[in-house]
Amino acid sequence: MPVDFSRLAPDSPAIDAVVYLMGRLYEHDSIPYDERAARTALEGLLADERHGAAWIMEDGGTPMGYAVVTFGYSLEFRGVDAFLDELYIEESHRGQGIARRAIELAEEFCANHGVRALHLEVERGNTGAQAVYRKLGFSDHDRYLLTKWISR
Repeated sequence: MPVDFSRLAPDSPAIDAVVYLMGRLYEHDSIPYDERAARTALEGLLADERHGAAWIMEDGGTPMGYAVVTFGYSLEFRGVDAFLDELYIEESHRGQGIARRAIELAEEFCANHGVRALHLEVERGNTGAQAVYRKLGFSDHDRYLLTKWISR
C-alpha cells in the first residue's frame, strides 16, 4: 500500500500522532524530549506558515513518519533558505524510498516558496543516512553546526 503524505493544518487531528513520532525520533537520536514543549513548538510552526510546514506520512491510515521544513534567511545562500528540520520514518518502513519522497516533497515546497537552499543535519555516525542525502544532492560543507540556547 502506498504511503500518503498529508500537510498538517493548525487544527489537524494528526498533531497528536506527530508529537508521538517526535518522541520516537528524539529517543532514537538520544535527544532529551519534553512532549509539552514539542507540542508547543509544532503548534507554533503550524500557526504561521511563514515559519514553514509539517507533513505526516501514513500507511493505510497508520502514522509511520513525519517531516518538517522551517524557513530562515542567509546572506551566504543569497536569500530565503530552509532546513529539513526533522525527518522520521518508523524502522519498519525504512529502505522503501519514503525518505526520498519526503525530500522531493520538501524540495517542491521550498521551490514554491522562493527558497534558495535546503539544509539538513544528520548525526555524524549515521553514515547510511549521509549516503542517501548525498545521493539526493546534499553536500557536506565541512563545518560544524553549533548551537547556543538563548534564554528569556
